[in-house]
Amino acid sequence: MAKPRPELPPAEAIRALADPEGRLAVRVTPGARTEGVEIEDGRVIIKVRAKPQDGAANAAVLVLLAKALGSAPSRLALLRGATSREKLIRIDQD
Repeated sequence: MAKPRPELPPAEAIRALADPEGRLAVRVTPGARTEGVEIEDGRVIIKVRAKPQDGAANAAVLVLLAKALGSAPSRLALLRGATSREKLIRIDQD
């Protein structure tokens, strides 16, 4: 059985929540049943299946967010929150 495709909001809606320097605050749920990116009350919520072990969840968050933004994961950088659910991610401006 193939895993379902995650629901992704429009890239423009996600980019609109970033500050002028391209920093985006996100809340992460690792070990979730399904993967997805949501915008709730002006916040980006990211759910990933990966467990928070050895940076696997952080890597999955960057990959999923890059997919939602339509860019490469190398264009994103985790600035703060490596061991927290609250993370700050830099989005390279195109």
